[in-house]
Amino acid sequence: MGADGSWPPENPTHPPSMMEATLSEPLLRTLSPALADLGRSLRAWLDGKHRYPLSALVRANLEGMATDLRRQAEALQMEKPLLVIMLMGGTGVGKSTLLNALAGGSIAQASFARPTTRDPVVYYHQSIQPHRLDPALQHCKLVVNDRPGLEQKILVDTPDLDSNDLANREKLMQLLPVADIVLYVGSQEKYHDKLGWELFLQQRQRRAFAFVLNKWDRCQRESTTGLAPDQDLLKDLEEEGFQNPLLFRTYAQFWVDHIQRDGKPGEPGASATGAPVPGEQFQELVRWLELGLTRLEIEAIKARGVGQLLYHLQQGMEAARPPDLEAEAEKTREAWSKILAEEARTNATVLLATLEPYQKEIEHHFAIERQRHFRGIMGTYLHWFHRLRYAGSTLRDRIPFMPKLATPVHAPKEWDLAAFTRACSQAASERHLDARGRALANHLQVEADKEGFPVHLLAEPTDAAAKLDWRARYSQALVEVLERVEHDWAKPRGVRRVLQNTIIFLADWLPLLAFGGMGTVLLWQYFMEGREFGWNHLLLPPMVALLVMILLHVFIAIFLPLRWQAIRSEFEHQLEDRLKDELESAYCKLPGEVARAMVDEQKQVDKFLGDIREVSGWLSEREQAASIAGLYGK
Repeated sequence: MGADGSWPPENPTHPPSMMEATLSEPLLRTLSPALADLGRSLRAWLDGKHRYPLSALVRANLEGMATDLRRQAEALQMEKPLLVIMLMGGTGVGKSTLLNALAGGSIAQASFARPTTRDPVVYYHQSIQPHRLDPALQHCKLVVNDRPGLEQKILVDTPDLDSNDLANREKLMQLLPVADIVLYVGSQEKYHDKLGWELFLQQRQRRAFAFVLNKWDRCQRESTTGLAPDQDLLKDLEEEGFQNPLLFRTYAQFWVDHIQRDGKPGEPGASATGAPVPGEQFQELVRWLELGLTRLEIEAIKARGVGQLLYHLQQGMEAARPPDLEAEAEKTREAWSKILAEEARTNATVLLATLEPYQKEIEHHFAIERQRHFRGIMGTYLHWFHRLRYAGSTLRDRIPFMPKLATPVHAPKEWDLAAFTRACSQAASERHLDARGRALANHLQVEADKEGFPVHLLAEPTDAAAKLDWRARYSQALVEVLERVEHDWAKPRGVRRVLQNTIIFLADWLPLLAFGGMGTVLLWQYFMEGREFGWNHLLLPPMVALLVMILLHVFIAIFLPLRWQAIRSEFEHQLEDRLKDELESAYCKLPGEVARAMVDEQKQVDKFLGDIREVSGWLSEREQAASIAGLYGK
């Protein structure tokens, strides 16, 4: 084969020692462990869990490459790698006849000739042990030869690619990954049929291709394009990137009929009666198979085949590489924060709506908590005042969603604030919040899609966040916020604390001082001034004390109000902030987590791509050592 991929070579008598000297280092055998490692790494990666899902097409492609890597690693783990040359073509193009001709008639004598190939036939050298054949070939019909020129070469006749029997086509597809060179056999009628050409285009970047236009005796007339069939085929191949394709024009039936009984095609003793049609190149095909494909070319083809596999593996891994979503995650988080703030505001309103019917009970509870800070007669006064004001404040009998009892139950002395808020939260969840929680996940996904974040990556985590026990979370938030508001009202800070402590101090002592002062005045008037007093004068000290307490109570109501509206405003503000924190802690972290998972998977893919490029670099050295360009398109 010449430097441009043509046949015959310009200098067929080149000294072999010059080329064989480059083979002192078994590069392919050295690369076998590297391919095995790549195959194991790819298999482990495929079997692992991926946050970025693989499409069915990408996964199927990578699965096939993992199998090819294992097969190539096993094939290269030998001193002399074998070259598998596979005949592929449609029904009636003469693949079996061509193989019979190449075999010198021995296959036909073994009764393998038939009009349609159903079972693959493997033609291999006797020096090759059957167990060295690829497992896919070991189950085919095996035919042994003793031809030295085919020592490292295996010819395979495959089922017709356009067979109506799907089982035959499946056999072909199972065998194709084994091929190093595909000998695409066509005829005047079938050199560019749709099914075969599509399969060629699919496989051309993974395997070497040479072409045979068989039944050359029928190819003397022009095709429908106005060109001879061989020129039309060469034109189509050139359009697909084959600058100097190997095309052999053969008349296989002629050689099957006329080769001498003991002769082998292309050997010096072989002859034929009569002459084939002009331009027939069967003997050139034989010489190319036996002499043109030297050990150097075999290793170069094997290297190119592995190189093409690694190239497509690199493309497949790049297609599977997760995108960088850091910027989209940040934009999504910001958009979600606004949505969650509005959701927290709405949910806080819903929860507060369940408390509205119990304003009196809540005010009563807060009043009792504040009352505990007062001592003496002021404390007693407030106790009875609240008891009268909140008479009938029985919580359990008024909550519609709490179980009713047959007998009346008096309100407990200590109000269970946690039970009350949990009951309210439960009612709010059943009526509104559960449905809002389910809708929220969809709303967030839609917003993420607007920000350019892949929705399918967020569907699972957002759905999982929506299924959290939000009833318990809302209930806990309601309890904690109500307790915090209660604490803030009972034990304020800053100026409000100074004001409250001052009022409490005055309330504890002013009524006593008023009572004592009024009593002292009465005693002074009675003993020192000699005034007469009736029993009604004894009511003056307590009345003055009561008046002082009333004034202090008015003062407390003005400066330390305990009205529900004042409590509600503070409670709503804190509840909204707490619910926002709960929602953001559950949802806002999700885009960032997914983006970080994508980065981790990117690192895994990038590391694997680096390993692929390293092995590809080694293989390119072997590919450049021989001229095999004609077997590959660009």
